[in-house]
Amino acid sequence: MHRSAEPLTYYQATANSYSGYPALAGEHTADVCVIGGGFTGLSAALELAVRGFRVILLEARTIAAGASGRNGGQICTGYSCGMARIERELGREQAQTCFDLAEKGKAMIASNIAAYGISCDLRWGYLHVAARASAVAELRTMADELSSYGYDGLSLLDKAELAERLGSPLYHGALRESRAGHFHPLNYCLGVAAACTEEGVEIFEMSPAVSVTGGSFPVVTTPNGRVSCKFVVAAGNAYLGNLVPEIRPRIMPVGSFVIATEPLPDDIASGLIRDEEAVADTNFILDYFRLTHDRRLLFGGRCTYSGVLPRDVEPWMRPRLARVFPQIADVRIDYGWGGFIGISMNRMPDIGRIDQTIYYAQGFSGQGVVVGSLCGRLMAEAIAGQAGHFDILARIRHRPFPGGSLLRMPLLVLAMTWYRLRDALG
Repeated sequence: MHRSAEPLTYYQATANSYSGYPALAGEHTADVCVIGGGFTGLSAALELAVRGFRVILLEARTIAAGASGRNGGQICTGYSCGMARIERELGREQAQTCFDLAEKGKAMIASNIAAYGISCDLRWGYLHVAARASAVAELRTMADELSSYGYDGLSLLDKAELAERLGSPLYHGALRESRAGHFHPLNYCLGVAAACTEEGVEIFEMSPAVSVTGGSFPVVTTPNGRVSCKFVVAAGNAYLGNLVPEIRPRIMPVGSFVIATEPLPDDIASGLIRDEEAVADTNFILDYFRLTHDRRLLFGGRCTYSGVLPRDVEPWMRPRLARVFPQIADVRIDYGWGGFIGISMNRMPDIGRIDQTIYYAQGFSGQGVVVGSLCGRLMAEAIAGQAGHFDILARIRHRPFPGGSLLRMPLLVLAMTWYRLRDALG
């Protein structure tokens, strides 16, 4: 699975064994050609297959080689933009539908794990921690908003109560969710890929789509083959490139980084995060962390907008880890890696169709585990003739990033510099 030109990730080092999939060669036909073997593409393929569609899935590298197999593994609630923004865009009734759909996305993940026996270290429990004293009020507002959408299992923790659960002096309180959590994302994706093949999906790795021809009878071309189909699902997100040029201006690939420590003694590990919950702070450019099943601290954060990922991410990330957990400032870092996530201007998912035959979903803005998986299901439902939920999310308006191809990245860097300053100053 691992390409020697890149650092080995913790997930690759602890991946469940699988035999891999062949590369596409020659002429093929299918009802649906899915481009992308991450959360969204695998979800769409599985949902289509169980509905009786003949599906071919093309992955440019290996299953979940992009953000789906490199992220923090956190199973989050709702959407990156927050529900108030969706409510302003769609109205209260349809915002409630969107929230309920995201909750069904969580349930779908849990159901797949149970139904297909996927070993991926699923754990429930999530702490949003206040990085500043003023952020405690933000957590109360978040709790009120989530409760207004019928979400339960929430509890607010003051600083003393948080100190019993989290061994960091940095935070001023927390909002705990019992219905969010974390898992091993690569092993989940490998399990869903195996489920896809059980249901009849043909998966091809090392088969990048180099062109997509739309219209009534779409054709997807790879370096050594071609798929003729009735529908295309474009699920490459930040890694789709310019394959579907109509949607390219509405997404920005942003680099994100993760490190994993050496295995920690049980007493040290439990002193960091007592109940093995996922944790994320309230900053716009946030830190997030959790314990793995083998008692490592997995710590993520920072971001880059240059389009270039540094090979050695430890110098970027260690100071942040030491600030949160000074008691392990000198711990050995066994793995460090980066990858791209896709963000949209409004931090809402961008889902839609082109020419009635090309479906796409992108811009999950850091919450692709649940929202990406959900969008895969919604595209499958729409192709199967049940587009009601798909059409609600497709109503969300999306603007291109300003500045065109030359200036949009420098402009985003300026914006993120302001957010970093805001985080620092509180």
